[in-house]
Amino acid sequence: MLKKQRYQEFVKYFSTHNPDAQTELHYSNPYELLVAVILSAQCTDKRINQVTPALFQRFPTADALAASNADEVFTYIRSVSYPNNKAKHLVGMARKLIEEFGGVVPEKVEDLVKLPGVGRKTANVISSVVYNNPAMAVDTHVFRVSNRLGLTSRATTPLAVEKQLIQYLPKETIAIAHHWLILHGRYICLARRPKCEECPITYFCRYFEKNYGVAAKETKEN
Repeated sequence: MLKKQRYQEFVKYFSTHNPDAQTELHYSNPYELLVAVILSAQCTDKRINQVTPALFQRFPTADALAASNADEVFTYIRSVSYPNNKAKHLVGMARKLIEEFGGVVPEKVEDLVKLPGVGRKTANVISSVVYNNPAMAVDTHVFRVSNRLGLTSRATTPLAVEKQLIQYLPKETIAIAHHWLILHGRYICLARRPKCEECPITYFCRYFEKNYGVAAKETKEN
């Protein structure tokens, strides 16, 4: 199957079966999402959702967070990965958000990456989820699933994956396609042992075709 066809099938399937896909992080405003995404690096959304209610109650705004310090923030996030660094990043982010952006979470990726703790992936998440921009955040799920499906080829870095996905996806689907790929990777296309026997999209998956062959694929469809 040609790459163009894989993209067509990918968009067709998920547009029909998961048209309202969204982040599983809990938040009520852009500031809360920014904090949650910073915390979610190398950590599960489930864990972050357990931590953020108390964190947001104590620090409901960027001003409140900026007025605190890393030691206090640490006490609220000690159970996440790399809590010491993330506590420092959160306080630094809040202070720079106020000083440079008036407390408003910026829309542009080039502005977001100026904030401590915000890399390109986090910036793309905020730009796409908050502002619905055609930005593609590439985490481990997006990287793995896009390569397995055959949406990308010879893409060895997150940036290379991002560029290919943006090049081939219809512009209006880029923001939601990020969630399609993440959720499929989180629940079906697992890293160590993908659940191919449960997967509904093996008919256009390069990984399935390579490992199980056309005959097996046709048998599953029938």
